Amino acid sequence: MTNLTQTQRDAAYLAEMGITQWNLTHPERLQGVESQQHALDESCRLLLVAPQCPQGKLAEFLEKVLKAMNLSLEQVQHIEPQHWSQVNHQHAEWVWFSGCDKQETAAKSLISPVLEHIDGNNQQRRALWSQIQSQQ
Repeated sequence: MTNLTQTQRDAAYLAEMGITQWNLTHPERLQGVESQQHALDESCRLLLVAPQCPQGKLAEFLEKVLKAMNLSLEQVQHIEPQHWSQVNHQHAEWVWFSGCDKQETAAKSLISPVLEHIDGNNQQRRALWSQIQSQQ
């Protein structure tokens, strides 16, 4: 069985339902077009920007990291990197870019590989911990 990303599974599901999906081939042509931004929940203290939302074992690992930061899962929201510009992230205390490029933000920011590459890798865990400590 092949490993499909969530986006690929969603696309396959939509295709099965007969729903056509469109991709913008020239997004630069929309420069200057303003779209409405979505607000984060007021309880959100950390915005996780990652290709996939952690589930199962990775959610448990995330919860351990959050505990060290005095945060809980209820205080975290996840977005995929391509949705960064659609979210009003100005009020987030922390933004964690996991497995994607860092974007401009006024919040405290963490940069790391995807969570599955950190969990069980002591060097990556120490690097993440070092970033957390330097910003607290």
